[in-house]
Amino acid sequence: MPLPPDALARLARAEAQAHQADIQAAFGPLRAAYAGPGLPLNSAWHGGGLSLTNDDLAAFEAFCALHDQLPLIHLLSPEVMPSLPLLRARGYQCSGLLHAYLHDLTDLPPQPTHTQETADRLGWAALSAQGFGESSATVMTVVAQNAQTRLFVATRGGQPAGSAALKVTDNVAALFGMSTRPEARGQGVQTELLSARLHAAALAGATLASVFVTPGTPSERNIGRAGFQLAGARLSFTQFREA
Repeated sequence: MPLPPDALARLARAEAQAHQADIQAAFGPLRAAYAGPGLPLNSAWHGGGLSLTNDDLAAFEAFCALHDQLPLIHLLSPEVMPSLPLLRARGYQCSGLLHAYLHDLTDLPPQPTHTQETADRLGWAALSAQGFGESSATVMTVVAQNAQTRLFVATRGGQPAGSAALKVTDNVAALFGMSTRPEARGQGVQTELLSARLHAAALAGATLASVFVTPGTPSERNIGRAGFQLAGARLSFTQFREA
């Protein structure tokens, strides 16, 4: 089924609104968050609609300087070309690209039997770090402590095998934080985690689900098999020098 024509615009608004738990400020269409020293969550999201201005970026850069962080902005693909000349002029460079996939939640995959929601936030964070690598432990702990984030664990042979997170904002579900323990890979863990969160999102009243993924990875193939459609991309821009 084709995605709604406003799907990417809805995603942009929801992404920009989804970080209310962090210290936040608005600069035109940007919503900026600070979650703690040195964390990759310290960034800004373009909510769509308005165009970026020099004043918006100058104010955001001052916010970043206050928190001793490099200015980092995430843009969905429709906002990239209008913003690119201004970003280049202020010293921003593209520092990351993820594919944006969407699912309209009208045709769900089978409900999994070995994935459950968990209230053990610290245990979830520790399990996630086993999949992502121990250097991710601090970030995953911050993610887990967000009260609006729902956490899921998949098991194999009665043992935790993988983890993932879900947050619903404005009827748009964000699926993120999916990891699998190295010894459990290739056993359908990601497929179950995707399916469980799609069902949970639909029950929570979401009408659209989103996930961002590195292009060309096994995770991208799993996402396509789960019924997601490629809708665009999210590009990240970092200012590596002072404007």
